[in-house]
Amino acid sequence: MKMLLAHDLLHGDALTITGQTIAEVLKDVPAEPQPDQDVIHRWSKPLYEQGHLAILKGNLATEGAVAKITGVKDPRFTGPARVFDSEESCLQAILSGEIKPGAVVVIRYEGPRGGPGMREMLAPTSAIIGAGLGDVVALITDGRFSGGTYGLVVGHVAPEAAVGGTIALVEEGDSITIDAEARLLQLDISAEELLRRRALWRPRPPRYTRGVLAKYASLVSSSSLGAVTDVEAI
Repeated sequence: MKMLLAHDLLHGDALTITGQTIAEVLKDVPAEPQPDQDVIHRWSKPLYEQGHLAILKGNLATEGAVAKITGVKDPRFTGPARVFDSEESCLQAILSGEIKPGAVVVIRYEGPRGGPGMREMLAPTSAIIGAGLGDVVALITDGRFSGGTYGLVVGHVAPEAAVGGTIALVEEGDSITIDAEARLLQLDISAEELLRRRALWRPRPPRYTRGVLAKYASLVSSSSLGAVTDVEAI
């Protein structure tokens, strides 16, 4: 944290839980790691040239999406969409052998509002690896995924399906392109067809109509804003 602060990558005036600012908490911490260890690398000698996450944008994620790119054999993937409106339906399809190599698995209506709560898609991503498909399929979701995932997996797609984001308009068999190098997430249809589908889309009834989850879903913002419930506070 002190290295990040020293290189202007942290807001030093942000308050911490102690009541002190980040700069005050880190005041006596050296700006370079101790030379007798090799866990934390010096700023001038990073472990990788770029981080393990990439922010993708395109007509499928106009507010952005998050791809984990470390260890991905090919950062570019184009294939037909296999579309699922819940984590459970996707998991069932994987376990029953319905997902074939080359597919782009789409799990939607699992975002902050649609979930509600943006569930972690750990079961489907694990099942894909268990089925031996980790290097031959891609997965995109408006939900989250675990740090233990492997392969070309893109989460936090925003806007989410529940608010009419483009991920809600994907149809079975549509071509989807993921290009982590170009930072692109694209639904390969014409702008005219996208407009036609958008005009026909209608929001789904909320999964909860009472209680804390209903309240959360009615207040929560986009994942691109942190899925906070008080946008005015940002």
